[in-house]
Amino acid sequence: MFFSIIIPVYNRPEEVQDLLTTIASQTFVDFEVLVIEDGSTLTAEEVCNQFNPRFVLRYFYQKNSGQGFARNFGMDQAKGEFFVILDSDVLLPEKYLEILFHQIQLRKLDAFGGPDRSDESFSTLQKAMDFAMTSFWTTGGIRGKLKDPSKFQARGFNMGVSKKVFEKIGGFVDPNRGEDIEWSIRIKKSGFKLELIEEAFVYHKRKSTLKSFANQAFSFGQNRVNVSRFHPDAIKVVHLLPSAFLIFLISCPFMAIINSQVFITQLILIAGWAGAILLSSLIKYNSLQVSLLSLLTSLIQLCSYGTGLVIEWVKKKVVA
Repeated sequence: MFFSIIIPVYNRPEEVQDLLTTIASQTFVDFEVLVIEDGSTLTAEEVCNQFNPRFVLRYFYQKNSGQGFARNFGMDQAKGEFFVILDSDVLLPEKYLEILFHQIQLRKLDAFGGPDRSDESFSTLQKAMDFAMTSFWTTGGIRGKLKDPSKFQARGFNMGVSKKVFEKIGGFVDPNRGEDIEWSIRIKKSGFKLELIEEAFVYHKRKSTLKSFANQAFSFGQNRVNVSRFHPDAIKVVHLLPSAFLIFLISCPFMAIINSQVFITQLILIAGWAGAILLSSLIKYNSLQVSLLSLLTSLIQLCSYGTGLVIEWVKKKVVA
């Protein structure tokens, strides 16, 4: 057996149903699926039982320990040569595993990360959130579009490692605070070959409200600082840009009083950035509504991430 697909889940049987449906449609069939129920009160056991005759599926229930440790449990139980780790809120194109198998063999990869995108069936808000999480104008292209795929840091919604990597360095060391980024860095530092496979994308459902989206972005900023506890070099210049953007916005009303020329320059820069967001989103989705919402979600994403990073960095310094 080549692939072991590991899916941690917490109170999301409907998402598991949708994901397993796309797994059942894969063109590559040498795989097993392990669903790790992490202390849920609303379980996916009945859903899993529906799919068991269609492919090898093993269901496990454990006390809540966090998604990182749930993945570790799954890898301990896995029988495949290569472990594919997915979040429950993704959907797979039918050739996903086929592409993975081919690219892993061709490029002799020990580990991989794949990008995410929105599906046509997603809501207007989900598409706007997808833009904010993947656009060059908000992330600098670090979530799935790099000129050098070896610089990619895999994310837990779509990543994988060979069995030998897991046996050599172990799994996740934190349950749910940037654990995937820490693992990616540790995999590379251990000498293993981890690269982005851009063709192995998943359709990633986003949060359903702007508040939950803001909270998620805030936690991502916190997580980046948390990862730096294990790897001091984890924070790069690109990760500081949201905080710089936030400070820039906060300074605008003060500059309007102190220096009108600087304030006018700031407005021009903001207008240029907003125009790039609107145009890029319009070209990508061909929807004015999504384009306008993308401006809002981009502002929320940058400001929330920047705030989370600054607050967590200050807390780290105070504790130190």
